[in-house]
Amino acid sequence: MPPAGQICRGRLAGPQDPARLLRLPGRDSGADALTATLQVSCAQPWLTVRLPGLCRLLSFAPHRPGFQAADKVIWREVRNADLGPEVDPLALLRDGLAAIGGLDAVAMMTSRDIRRHFIARATIEGVTAACVATVGLGNGEAVGSRRPGRPGPPLGTVNILVHVDAALTDAALLEALSLAAEARTLAVLEGGYRPDPARPPVTGTGTDCIVLAAARGAAPLAYAGKHTAVGEALGRAVLDAVRPGVADWLVENGHRPGKGG
Repeated sequence: MPPAGQICRGRLAGPQDPARLLRLPGRDSGADALTATLQVSCAQPWLTVRLPGLCRLLSFAPHRPGFQAADKVIWREVRNADLGPEVDPLALLRDGLAAIGGLDAVAMMTSRDIRRHFIARATIEGVTAACVATVGLGNGEAVGSRRPGRPGPPLGTVNILVHVDAALTDAALLEALSLAAEARTLAVLEGGYRPDPARPPVTGTGTDCIVLAAARGAAPLAYAGKHTAVGEALGRAVLDAVRPGVADWLVENGHRPGKGG
């Protein structure tokens, strides 16, 4: 697992490296403590995150979406060449998962280089949230509208796993998932990516995916909104993982973070 301030390739964050944004003053976003919560392994084309035991999950992931029980979440990296017109993307994902013994996981797909993943952690009033994110914006859209034509390569998506160490009711899981989406959108908007100056800034992509994982317990929390510790911790962890991912993608693709397209 890469420490805070690193990405999976092991490149240390320097003064100009967007990954340095993983550390925020007064917040616990150090990955040393993360090792007790999530175990991240990266071997292309797979990024595997092992959860701390069997958890309750809610997601719109392509493999095992909805309410699920699982102890790991897997990303598969694909390239445009992998997804020709004759290819069934879900079959490609399932076949690959079967080959690595991962059919019991919740799984996502991205064309983003999975080595460029970011992790963050936040603890608020004893509740801890940990997030792993990969960010690509080549497939970016502004919510409520669509760019004319198909976005060209390189495509990309924002894929997020966020785990909270508190048990949540079904309603609280839904509320927490909405907060994760809101935090994703804020982080993307702050990046200011606007491929078309005549259109609104990108708020996400057409293929984003969010997986929310929560501990199992006998007394689940009924609420996970902005006024709760779990909501604050979850939102902070997602922001602290997605922000540097956005900045990293913008720099890699020749854009200035926060300065538009």
